[in-house]
Amino acid sequence: MTYKKQFLMTVLSIFVFLAGLVTYNLVTHYTTSAAFVRQLGESSLAYESEKIEGYLNKSRDIVCITADTVDHMLRNGSDNQAILDYLTDQSKKQSLNFDENFTGIYGWINGEYLDGVGWVPPEDYVATKRDWYVAGLEGQGEPVIVQPYMDAQTHTVMISVAQLLSDGKSVVSFDIALNEIQSITEDIKLGGVGYGFIMDDDGLIIAHFDIDEKGKVYPTDNEQVDLVETLKSTPSGNFKTTLSGEKCTVFTNTVLNDWHVVMVVSDTRLFADIRTSLIVQAAVSVVVFIIILVFMFIAYKRILHYRDKNEENNKKLEKLNDNVIKALAFTIDAKDRYTSGHSQRVANYSLELARRLGKSEEEQRLIYYAGLLHDVGKIRVPEEVLNKPGRLSDSEFDQIKIHTISGYHILKDIYEEPHIALGAKYHHERYNGKGYPDGLSGNNIPEVARIIGVADAYDAMASNRSYRDALPQDVVRREIEKGRGEQFDPVVADVMLNMIDEDTDYTMKQVDSAQKNILMIDDEFLNIKIVENILKDEPVYNLIGAEAFEDGMTILQSEKIDLVLLDLMMPDIDGFDAFKKIKEVYPDVPIVFMTADKSIEAIGKAGELGADDYITKPFLPLALKERIHGIIYSL
Repeated sequence: MTYKKQFLMTVLSIFVFLAGLVTYNLVTHYTTSAAFVRQLGESSLAYESEKIEGYLNKSRDIVCITADTVDHMLRNGSDNQAILDYLTDQSKKQSLNFDENFTGIYGWINGEYLDGVGWVPPEDYVATKRDWYVAGLEGQGEPVIVQPYMDAQTHTVMISVAQLLSDGKSVVSFDIALNEIQSITEDIKLGGVGYGFIMDDDGLIIAHFDIDEKGKVYPTDNEQVDLVETLKSTPSGNFKTTLSGEKCTVFTNTVLNDWHVVMVVSDTRLFADIRTSLIVQAAVSVVVFIIILVFMFIAYKRILHYRDKNEENNKKLEKLNDNVIKALAFTIDAKDRYTSGHSQRVANYSLELARRLGKSEEEQRLIYYAGLLHDVGKIRVPEEVLNKPGRLSDSEFDQIKIHTISGYHILKDIYEEPHIALGAKYHHERYNGKGYPDGLSGNNIPEVARIIGVADAYDAMASNRSYRDALPQDVVRREIEKGRGEQFDPVVADVMLNMIDEDTDYTMKQVDSAQKNILMIDDEFLNIKIVENILKDEPVYNLIGAEAFEDGMTILQSEKIDLVLLDLMMPDIDGFDAFKKIKEVYPDVPIVFMTADKSIEAIGKAGELGADDYITKPFLPLALKERIHGIIYSL
């Protein structure tokens, strides 16, 4: 076969292969993208459903708290006037805590109708025959959301939330106008297209993007019959249907077991971007194929040349990335728990100093890495010294000083570029020669170390510590200015002073607080005291104890909690149920079970719920500290 035929066969083979590959990629892309869009739609609707359910759960929490309080007052012999005073006070508070849709708390208590907003019912008003009272009885002591209804005067959908008291006769309740639910529903869209509505099992439209549809009972026409039936049989997911003669995808989710949250999107608009993307990809692929075919032979040798050069550059880049990852791993392992994020901030400040000093992009990159890794030598410092909350002794401070030498020897064997290792070794040298480890002065100190030295000192003052918060900006500036020419290179110090002056909002500081609040919910006061005693030497941890679950929930509402230690066996609530209730309201707060139950069933259930850890009693104090530290500082 001649060279020409070989070339043509090669070209033809490449064309067939690429054409098949592009076709396969287009089909795969369309299938994957369509599935992703549907998944995105379900996720988007699930998020909106969670907002709706969270709003309704908040109302149930209010009636539950009110019912518990009224129950307590009844058991203590409080008369109806005292209870009415409480309902009046609670109505005022909840109207502020909830929103403007809250209408006040009322109830049938001790054979008398009491209303927290002073409404006096007409003579023919029989409280015990009202829907809220009947639903409260049926709830058997659990908070119940009564069937929604349309207020004829305000054209507002309302619900009542009620709960039966322990006497089996009294019921407390309040009404909510679902205007907030309507607002959420109007925001239900996918990428700005589609519309949403909420329907209950009786077909009542509780909320709708089209305000005129609100309050209607579906189906109102033949087209809606299949839609309503499919919604009732599909608790969550998506399905195809035809509305107004147009093919649509319907996404659905269920809240409160019988409310259907629905998003309807036209297929034409839903997949329009995907089709456009496919057309563009196909057109680009054809153009690329033509260019490749035309210039393949001409560019062959140059391609080989650049391919070899590119492979060489990729190998160098891969080697550098690998080294950075290893060094960062050392740094993370040795990180001082009281200076969270210090290395990253020093690296950022060093990079900005280098940029303002006119360094090239390559020099800036090296100085950034040097700042990131300047404290890597702390891996060699004993943990009890590194994390000691109090003042260090002279011998302990000498051990801290060693980290500059350790960091140098770690980095010099990893990086071919010496600046990174020199930054670690000399960043504690002083411009006046009174620093360590070698007492270098002036320009004898490598420039990278002089830059990092200013950035490191700045962050030490602008960061939180166990014994103080970040210093005020004017104090930090004064210290930098005071150290100019003494501790710091005056040129670098001047640049830092300019950065401080430009930072009028004092953004260059540690944002997260060094103080970490830990809530322990345990009905045994002794257990709380034991943990408190274990953590007494850890100033960054503030332990808050609660002997009852409701007290714990109150603390969660009023305090920023970084970790919850939760007992599994409590008299007022099962620990797993407590876990679920906390996560419903505070999904991002880590929770650790602390219990004497060592059964594999309990441990497995905790894992299924997503508990961050499961600690069995009795536990080792050091192990408890390490678990707490591992969870809090890995977030």
